[in-house]
Amino acid sequence: MFTNRFEAGQQLAVALAEYRGQDLLILAIPRGGVEVAAPVAQALEAELDLVVPRKIGAPFNPEMALGAVTQDGIPLLDQVLLIRLGLTPEDLAGAISREVAEAKRRLREYRGSRPQPQVTGRVVVVIDDGVATGFTTRAALTSVRRESPARLVLAVPVGPPNTLAELEREVDSLVCPLQPDPFYAVGQFYEDFGQTSDVRVIELLQENWARWGARGR
Repeated sequence: MFTNRFEAGQQLAVALAEYRGQDLLILAIPRGGVEVAAPVAQALEAELDLVVPRKIGAPFNPEMALGAVTQDGIPLLDQVLLIRLGLTPEDLAGAISREVAEAKRRLREYRGSRPQPQVTGRVVVVIDDGVATGFTTRAALTSVRRESPARLVLAVPVGPPNTLAELEREVDSLVCPLQPDPFYAVGQFYEDFGQTSDVRVIELLQENWARWGARGR
């Protein structure tokens, strides 16, 4: 059990200490992942930025996750569930387009005019506040992997063992201190799992960028 996202990030920072001093980039999945990633970036003296996958919901129930889409428009869909529901990828084209547009809007809102960070050749750690189905996490990893990092690491405070085992095959290293079974929801493992605001995301990013800029990077 974690007190809050900040404390979860502190625990991840300890587990990721071996990467301090390397050409390191922390990419957080907003919004909650930014609160976890900020103390990691501070402890490891790393640049913090974002990767923004989006969940794809069913046409008749947006809360039912049928997959996710990368910020650059690559859909990752639950084919078994689509068949069960009698849906095709074409049925989700509108939802996919809307979510890609929303990802781009959020990047503009959170990052402003700051240029996209270089990923190629760097050690990249993708961080969220937890994993459930793994679809949005997998979409984030897909985006990052296309840019050829030197090493790709996934770090999350909590997630179900079966999903983590699948995700581990997609990265060079996986860090997850809490892997409970049974697992019901990420929020059950936090005492405080309140929603992270857009304002808070921007504050944490700008604090990191100010420290990063002060180092002359």
